Amino acid sequence: MDTTLNLVQGSGLGLRRSFLTEVIENPLNEVDFFEVAPENWIPIGGKLGKQFRAMTERYDFICHGLSLSIGSSDPLDENFVSDVKNFMREHQIKFYSEHLSYCSHEGHLYDLMPIPFTGEAVTHVANRIKRVQDILEQRIAIENVSYYAAPGQEMDEIDFFNAVINEADCDVLIDINNIYVNSVNHGYDAESFLKAIPAKRIAYAHIAGHYVEADDFLVDTHGATIVDPVWKLLGKAYELYGVFPTLLERDFNIPALDELAKEVQTIKSIQQAWSAEHERLSA
Repeated sequence: MDTTLNLVQGSGLGLRRSFLTEVIENPLNEVDFFEVAPENWIPIGGKLGKQFRAMTERYDFICHGLSLSIGSSDPLDENFVSDVKNFMREHQIKFYSEHLSYCSHEGHLYDLMPIPFTGEAVTHVANRIKRVQDILEQRIAIENVSYYAAPGQEMDEIDFFNAVINEADCDVLIDINNIYVNSVNHGYDAESFLKAIPAKRIAYAHIAGHYVEADDFLVDTHGATIVDPVWKLLGKAYELYGVFPTLLERDFNIPALDELAKEVQTIKSIQQAWSAEHERLSA
């Protein structure tokens, strides 16, 4: 089974239809790779389909799923996984990642729901991840998610996350903003969580903005600029594990393309600074 590690490099951006034409006409030098939700692009043809093909011929791409519902008790949608496999082959997309959550129960729930942190859930989810990997014939990356309640909790979030990753033998999509949001909402230390991530399994990272509902309640919206504590946490991750590919997510209140480019450039600047630091320390 192919590994997903090290298949993209540098700094990335989530591609959205709203700026597809603009980014084709005005390429972003800061962006090394793009990410798309396959659900939003598999059925696309016509002009948009041709534009997307032009992008995948020029840049490296990752698929980041929204609807696999890996933690659901519903049957795994193997037809969808096969569609993703064909889509990835058609566009030479590097690999696939998904959320450690579920979004269906006898129908779609249209939100990412938290999986109970239990031993039974570990086995259930890991088996489903293994099946996805068997169909795709490659390892996938699983993302730590933001959550606002922990029903039926038997273990800490990090212990649950690591147990799933180890039992499924999959890779990690580390979401820096989700770590920060959860640390505030659930009262744990973000750096301690970060230090417990299985470093050798990190394929790439997400970073995004959030909404401040209250001092002790943050909402992961992907609809705002990234705040300093999240940037600092990204730097801490590079300090601990070396520099890994990192992608900016922005789904709402999408600003002008030059503003997105500035945040991607911030990622690149932090990567370059920590690469230089690691080189200095190893000299």
